[in-house]
Amino acid sequence: MDTEEERIGLFLDYENLAIGAREDLNGATFDFTPVADALAERGRVVVRRAYADWTLFEDDRKRLTRHHVELIEIPQRMGAVRKNAADIKLAVDAMELAFERDYVTTFVICTGDSDFTPLVHKLRELNKRVIGVGIRASTSALLPPACDEFLFYESLEGVEASQRRSATEVVEPDAGSSTPTMADLSKQIGRTLSGLKRSGEGTVLGSHLKRTLLRKDPTFSEADYGFRAFGELLRHLESQGVIALSKGANGDPQVEFPSRSSLEDEAFRLLVDAVAGAKGGHVVLSGLKNELRKRNPGFSEKKFGFSSFLQFAKAGANRGVVDLVWSDERDDYLVSAVE
Repeated sequence: MDTEEERIGLFLDYENLAIGAREDLNGATFDFTPVADALAERGRVVVRRAYADWTLFEDDRKRLTRHHVELIEIPQRMGAVRKNAADIKLAVDAMELAFERDYVTTFVICTGDSDFTPLVHKLRELNKRVIGVGIRASTSALLPPACDEFLFYESLEGVEASQRRSATEVVEPDAGSSTPTMADLSKQIGRTLSGLKRSGEGTVLGSHLKRTLLRKDPTFSEADYGFRAFGELLRHLESQGVIALSKGANGDPQVEFPSRSSLEDEAFRLLVDAVAGAKGGHVVLSGLKNELRKRNPGFSEKKFGFSSFLQFAKAGANRGVVDLVWSDERDDYLVSAVE
Protein backbone atom coordinates (compact mmCIF):
# COMPACT_ATOMS: atom_id res chain seq x y z
CA MET A 1 0.00 0.00 0.00
CA ASP A 2 1.29 3.45 -0.93
CA THR A 3 1.79 5.32 2.34
CA GLU A 4 2.01 8.61 0.42
CA GLU A 5 -1.47 8.24 -1.09
CA GLU A 6 -4.04 10.70 0.22
CA ARG A 7 -6.97 9.11 2.09
CA ILE A 8 -10.12 11.13 1.46
CA GLY A 9 -13.30 11.53 3.48
CA LEU A 10 -16.11 12.91 1.31
CA PHE A 11 -19.14 14.73 2.76
CA LEU A 12 -21.92 16.08 0.51
CA ASP A 13 -24.46 18.67 1.60
CA TYR A 14 -26.62 17.23 -1.14
CA GLU A 15 -29.59 19.56 -0.99
CA ASN A 16 -27.32 22.58 -1.41
CA LEU A 17 -25.70 21.01 -4.49
CA ALA A 18 -28.91 19.73 -6.09
CA ILE A 19 -30.79 23.01 -5.67
CA GLY A 20 -27.75 25.03 -6.76
CA ALA A 21 -27.43 22.99 -9.96
CA ARG A 22 -31.13 23.26 -10.74
CA GLU A 23 -31.36 27.02 -10.11
CA ASP A 24 -28.00 28.18 -11.46
CA LEU A 25 -27.24 25.72 -14.27
CA ASN A 26 -30.37 25.91 -16.42
CA GLY A 27 -32.30 23.28 -14.50
CA ALA A 28 -29.46 20.74 -14.64
CA THR A 29 -29.36 17.66 -12.43
CA PHE A 30 -26.31 17.45 -10.19
CA ASP A 31 -24.02 14.70 -11.53
CA PHE A 32 -21.74 13.09 -8.96
CA THR A 33 -19.47 11.43 -11.55
CA PRO A 34 -17.28 14.51 -12.34
CA VAL A 35 -16.72 15.00 -8.59
CA ALA A 36 -15.76 11.34 -8.15
CA ASP A 37 -13.36 11.54 -11.09
CA ALA A 38 -11.70 14.72 -9.78
CA LEU A 39 -11.18 13.15 -6.36
CA ALA A 40 -9.79 9.93 -7.85
CA GLU A 41 -6.98 12.07 -9.27
CA ARG A 42 -6.21 13.38 -5.78
CA GLY A 43 -6.27 10.21 -3.72
CA ARG A 44 -8.28 7.24 -2.46
CA VAL A 45 -11.78 8.04 -1.24
CA VAL A 46 -12.36 5.85 1.84
CA VAL A 47 -15.56 7.50 3.15
CA ARG A 48 -18.49 8.76 1.04
CA ARG A 49 -21.50 10.27 2.77
CA ALA A 50 -24.34 12.44 1.48
CA TYR A 51 -26.92 14.23 3.65
CA ALA A 52 -30.50 15.07 2.63
CA ASP A 53 -34.15 14.21 3.06
CA TRP A 54 -33.98 11.49 0.42
CA THR A 55 -37.72 11.37 -0.11
CA LEU A 56 -37.16 14.58 -2.09
CA PHE A 57 -34.36 13.14 -4.24
CA GLU A 58 -35.45 9.64 -5.24
CA ASP A 59 -33.67 9.55 -8.62
CA ASP A 60 -30.52 11.12 -7.14
CA ARG A 61 -30.52 8.53 -4.37
CA LYS A 62 -30.31 5.70 -6.92
CA ARG A 63 -27.44 7.38 -8.80
CA LEU A 64 -25.42 7.98 -5.62
CA THR A 65 -25.97 4.41 -4.46
CA ARG A 66 -24.33 3.18 -7.66
CA HIS A 67 -21.29 5.25 -6.63
CA HIS A 68 -21.27 3.55 -3.19
CA VAL A 69 -22.18 6.76 -1.39
CA GLU A 70 -23.65 6.24 2.08
CA LEU A 71 -26.95 8.12 2.26
CA ILE A 72 -27.60 9.83 5.60
CA GLU A 73 -31.30 10.51 6.07
CA ILE A 74 -32.30 13.94 7.39
CA PRO A 75 -36.11 13.61 7.53
CA GLN A 76 -38.55 16.52 7.41
CA ARG A 77 -39.95 17.14 10.89
CA MET A 78 -42.78 19.44 11.89
CA GLY A 79 -41.40 22.58 13.50
CA ALA A 80 -37.78 21.66 12.72
CA VAL A 81 -35.38 23.33 10.31
CA ARG A 82 -34.15 20.54 8.04
CA LYS A 83 -31.20 22.55 6.70
CA ASN A 84 -29.74 23.12 10.17
CA ALA A 85 -30.23 19.46 11.03
CA ALA A 86 -28.27 18.37 7.95
CA ASP A 87 -25.50 20.92 8.61
CA ILE A 88 -25.08 19.81 12.21
CA LYS A 89 -25.10 16.10 11.38
CA LEU A 90 -22.52 16.54 8.62
CA ALA A 91 -20.24 18.65 10.84
CA VAL A 92 -20.47 16.18 13.76
CA ASP A 93 -19.71 13.22 11.50
CA ALA A 94 -16.74 14.98 9.90
CA MET A 95 -15.21 15.88 13.27
CA GLU A 96 -15.80 12.35 14.57
CA LEU A 97 -13.98 10.94 11.56
CA ALA A 98 -11.10 13.39 12.02
CA PHE A 99 -10.52 12.18 15.60
CA GLU A 100 -11.21 8.47 15.12
CA ARG A 101 -9.52 7.84 11.75
CA ASP A 102 -6.03 9.34 11.72
CA TYR A 103 -5.31 7.83 8.33
CA VAL A 104 -7.90 10.14 6.69
CA THR A 105 -5.68 12.99 5.52
CA THR A 106 -8.06 14.97 3.31
CA PHE A 107 -11.66 16.06 3.85
CA VAL A 108 -13.83 17.07 0.91
CA ILE A 109 -16.81 19.23 1.89
CA CYS A 110 -19.24 19.55 -1.02
CA THR A 111 -21.34 22.64 -0.43
CA GLY A 112 -21.44 26.36 -1.13
CA ASP A 113 -22.85 27.19 2.31
CA SER A 114 -20.75 29.56 4.44
CA ASP A 115 -22.12 27.86 7.57
CA PHE A 116 -19.47 25.18 7.02
CA THR A 117 -16.58 27.65 7.22
CA PRO A 118 -15.96 26.99 10.97
CA LEU A 119 -15.84 23.25 10.23
CA VAL A 120 -13.21 23.87 7.54
CA HIS A 121 -11.12 25.97 9.92
CA LYS A 122 -11.29 23.33 12.64
CA LEU A 123 -10.29 20.51 10.28
CA ARG A 124 -7.28 22.50 9.12
CA GLU A 125 -6.32 23.15 12.73
CA LEU A 126 -6.25 19.36 13.09
CA ASN A 127 -3.72 19.23 10.23
CA LYS A 128 -6.23 17.96 7.70
CA ARG A 129 -6.22 19.10 4.10
CA VAL A 130 -9.66 20.45 3.09
CA ILE A 131 -11.03 20.60 -0.45
CA GLY A 132 -14.34 22.34 -1.11
CA VAL A 133 -16.70 21.66 -4.02
CA GLY A 134 -19.62 23.94 -4.90
CA ILE A 135 -21.74 25.54 -7.61
CA ARG A 136 -20.01 28.82 -8.50
CA ALA A 137 -23.05 31.12 -8.42
CA SER A 138 -24.40 29.72 -5.13
CA THR A 139 -21.08 29.49 -3.28
CA SER A 140 -20.52 32.02 -0.51
CA ALA A 141 -17.44 34.20 -0.91
CA LEU A 142 -16.40 33.17 2.61
CA LEU A 143 -15.97 29.47 1.90
CA PRO A 144 -13.32 29.09 -0.88
CA PRO A 145 -10.57 31.12 0.89
CA ALA A 146 -10.98 28.93 3.99
CA CYS A 147 -10.13 25.75 2.04
CA ASP A 148 -6.81 24.41 0.80
CA GLU A 149 -8.41 23.97 -2.61
CA PHE A 150 -11.87 24.76 -3.94
CA LEU A 151 -13.33 23.15 -7.04
CA PHE A 152 -16.24 24.78 -8.84
CA TYR A 153 -18.52 22.01 -10.04
CA GLU A 154 -19.20 23.49 -13.48
CA SER A 155 -15.43 23.70 -14.17
CA LEU A 156 -14.89 19.98 -13.57
CA GLU A 157 -14.06 17.69 -16.45
CA GLY A 158 -17.18 15.82 -17.52
CA VAL A 159 -19.72 18.51 -16.70
CA GLU A 160 -21.82 19.30 -19.76
CA ALA A 161 -20.52 22.28 -21.75
CA SER A 162 -24.02 23.79 -21.85
CA GLN A 163 -23.99 23.95 -18.06
CA ARG A 164 -20.59 25.66 -18.09
CA ARG A 165 -21.81 28.30 -20.54
CA SER A 166 -24.95 29.03 -18.55
CA ALA A 167 -22.90 29.36 -15.38
CA THR A 168 -20.79 32.12 -16.91
CA GLU A 169 -23.95 34.08 -17.65
CA VAL A 170 -25.05 34.12 -14.02
CA VAL A 171 -24.38 37.18 -11.91
CA GLU A 172 -22.02 36.10 -9.13
CA PRO A 173 -22.45 38.37 -6.12
CA ASP A 174 -21.32 35.72 -3.65
CA ALA A 175 -18.47 34.09 -5.52
CA GLY A 176 -16.80 37.48 -5.95
CA SER A 177 -14.64 36.46 -8.91
CA SER A 178 -14.32 38.02 -12.35
CA THR A 179 -13.40 36.24 -15.56
CA PRO A 180 -9.67 35.39 -15.35
CA THR A 181 -7.31 36.56 -18.07
CA MET A 182 -3.88 35.34 -19.15
CA ALA A 183 -2.46 38.78 -18.37
CA ASP A 184 -3.66 38.46 -14.77
CA LEU A 185 -2.24 34.95 -14.56
CA SER A 186 1.15 36.03 -15.91
CA LYS A 187 1.36 38.69 -13.21
CA GLN A 188 0.32 36.21 -10.51
CA ILE A 189 2.88 33.65 -11.70
CA GLY A 190 5.59 36.31 -11.72
CA ARG A 191 4.74 37.57 -8.24
CA THR A 192 4.57 34.04 -6.84
CA LEU A 193 7.82 32.88 -8.41
CA SER A 194 9.55 36.06 -7.26
CA GLY A 195 8.25 35.55 -3.70
CA LEU A 196 9.45 31.94 -3.61
CA LYS A 197 12.88 33.05 -4.79
CA ARG A 198 13.06 35.81 -2.17
CA SER A 199 12.08 33.36 0.58
CA GLY A 200 15.19 31.32 -0.13
CA GLU A 201 13.86 28.66 -2.48
CA GLY A 202 16.87 27.51 -4.48
CA THR A 203 14.88 25.45 -6.96
CA VAL A 204 11.19 26.01 -7.64
CA LEU A 205 9.46 22.99 -9.13
CA GLY A 206 6.20 23.19 -11.05
CA SER A 207 4.34 21.23 -8.37
CA HIS A 208 5.57 23.62 -5.66
CA LEU A 209 4.52 26.61 -7.73
CA LYS A 210 1.00 25.22 -8.14
CA ARG A 211 0.68 24.45 -4.41
CA THR A 212 1.67 28.05 -3.66
CA LEU A 213 -0.85 29.40 -6.17
CA LEU A 214 -3.56 27.33 -4.48
CA ARG A 215 -2.56 28.69 -1.07
CA LYS A 216 -3.00 32.20 -2.46
CA ASP A 217 -6.22 31.39 -4.32
CA PRO A 218 -7.84 28.01 -3.51
CA THR A 219 -10.11 28.38 -6.56
CA PHE A 220 -7.18 28.47 -9.00
CA SER A 221 -7.48 26.00 -11.86
CA GLU A 222 -5.57 25.89 -15.12
CA ALA A 223 -8.81 24.72 -16.75
CA ASP A 224 -10.22 28.25 -16.31
CA TYR A 225 -7.56 29.43 -18.79
CA GLY A 226 -8.22 26.64 -21.30
CA PHE A 227 -5.43 24.24 -20.32
CA ARG A 228 -5.83 20.53 -19.62
CA ALA A 229 -2.88 20.29 -17.22
CA PHE A 230 -0.65 22.64 -15.22
CA GLY A 231 2.39 21.50 -17.23
CA GLU A 232 0.64 22.59 -20.42
CA LEU A 233 0.02 26.01 -18.87
CA LEU A 234 3.69 26.30 -17.87
CA ARG A 235 4.83 25.45 -21.41
CA HIS A 236 2.52 28.13 -22.79
CA LEU A 237 3.92 30.74 -20.39
CA GLU A 238 7.42 29.70 -21.40
CA SER A 239 6.55 30.26 -25.07
CA GLN A 240 5.38 33.77 -24.12
CA GLY A 241 8.68 34.54 -22.39
CA VAL A 242 7.08 34.80 -18.94
CA ILE A 243 9.06 31.92 -17.41
CA ALA A 244 11.81 29.47 -18.36
CA LEU A 245 11.58 25.70 -17.78
CA SER A 246 14.29 23.11 -17.31
CA LYS A 247 14.27 19.41 -16.53
CA GLY A 248 13.49 18.53 -12.91
CA ALA A 249 13.16 15.37 -10.85
CA ASN A 250 10.56 12.77 -11.87
CA GLY A 251 9.32 14.88 -14.76
CA ASP A 252 8.50 17.84 -12.48
CA PRO A 253 9.98 20.88 -14.31
CA GLN A 254 12.07 23.56 -12.65
CA VAL A 255 10.62 27.04 -13.11
CA GLU A 256 12.85 30.11 -13.46
CA PHE A 257 12.67 33.60 -14.82
CA PRO A 258 14.10 33.97 -18.33
CA SER A 259 17.67 35.23 -18.15
CA ARG A 260 16.90 38.09 -20.51
CA SER A 261 13.54 37.92 -22.22
CA SER A 262 12.63 40.15 -25.16
CA LEU A 263 9.58 41.34 -23.20
CA GLU A 264 11.81 42.35 -20.28
CA ASP A 265 14.18 44.20 -22.59
CA GLU A 266 11.18 46.01 -24.04
CA ALA A 267 10.08 47.01 -20.53
CA PHE A 268 13.45 48.57 -19.76
CA ARG A 269 13.43 50.41 -23.09
CA LEU A 270 10.04 51.77 -22.08
CA LEU A 271 11.61 52.97 -18.83
CA VAL A 272 14.39 54.74 -20.69
CA ASP A 273 11.93 56.40 -23.09
CA ALA A 274 9.87 57.68 -20.17
CA VAL A 275 12.80 59.45 -18.52
CA ALA A 276 14.68 60.55 -21.65
CA GLY A 277 14.35 64.22 -22.37
CA ALA A 278 12.59 64.93 -19.07
CA LYS A 279 12.55 68.53 -17.84
CA GLY A 280 15.40 69.04 -15.43
CA GLY A 281 16.95 65.80 -16.68
CA HIS A 282 15.10 63.57 -14.22
CA VAL A 283 11.71 62.15 -13.25
CA VAL A 284 10.41 61.60 -9.73
CA LEU A 285 9.97 57.86 -9.15
CA SER A 286 6.48 58.17 -7.64
CA GLY A 287 5.09 59.52 -10.92
CA LEU A 288 7.16 57.44 -13.31
CA LYS A 289 4.95 54.36 -13.42
CA ASN A 290 2.05 56.43 -14.72
CA GLU A 291 4.31 57.71 -17.50
CA LEU A 292 5.11 54.13 -18.52
CA ARG A 293 1.44 53.23 -18.53
CA LYS A 294 0.64 56.20 -20.79
CA ARG A 295 2.98 54.59 -23.32
CA ASN A 296 1.89 51.00 -22.59
CA PRO A 297 -1.41 50.67 -20.66
CA GLY A 298 -0.70 46.98 -19.96
CA PHE A 299 2.64 47.59 -18.23
CA SER A 300 3.19 45.92 -14.87
CA GLU A 301 6.55 45.27 -13.23
CA LYS A 302 5.02 42.22 -11.53
CA LYS A 303 4.78 40.52 -14.90
CA PHE A 304 8.58 40.23 -14.79
CA GLY A 305 8.79 39.05 -11.18
CA PHE A 306 9.50 42.42 -9.51
CA SER A 307 7.53 42.90 -6.30
CA SER A 308 7.44 46.71 -6.61
CA PHE A 309 8.12 49.45 -9.13
CA LEU A 310 11.10 50.56 -7.00
CA GLN A 311 12.63 47.10 -7.40
CA PHE A 312 12.10 47.35 -11.17
CA ALA A 313 13.76 50.80 -11.27
CA LYS A 314 16.71 49.52 -9.20
CA ALA A 315 17.10 46.65 -11.65
CA GLY A 316 17.22 49.22 -14.45
CA ALA A 317 19.94 51.09 -12.56
CA ASN A 318 21.90 47.86 -12.01
CA ARG A 319 21.73 47.16 -15.74
CA GLY A 320 23.01 50.64 -16.49
CA VAL A 321 19.99 51.88 -18.43
CA VAL A 322 18.99 54.59 -15.90
CA ASP A 323 20.46 56.42 -12.90
CA LEU A 324 18.61 56.28 -9.57
CA VAL A 325 19.47 58.85 -6.88
CA TRP A 326 17.73 59.62 -3.59
CA SER A 327 16.64 63.25 -3.08
CA ASP A 328 16.10 64.49 0.48
CA GLU A 329 14.47 67.60 -0.96
CA ARG A 330 11.86 65.63 -2.90
CA ASP A 331 11.73 62.79 -0.35
CA ASP A 332 11.79 60.41 -3.28
CA TYR A 333 14.12 58.86 -5.85
CA LEU A 334 15.04 60.80 -8.97
CA VAL A 335 15.38 58.74 -12.13
CA SER A 336 17.36 59.98 -15.12
CA ALA A 337 18.65 58.52 -18.37
CA VAL A 338 22.26 57.34 -18.50
CA GLU A 339 24.34 59.72 -20.57
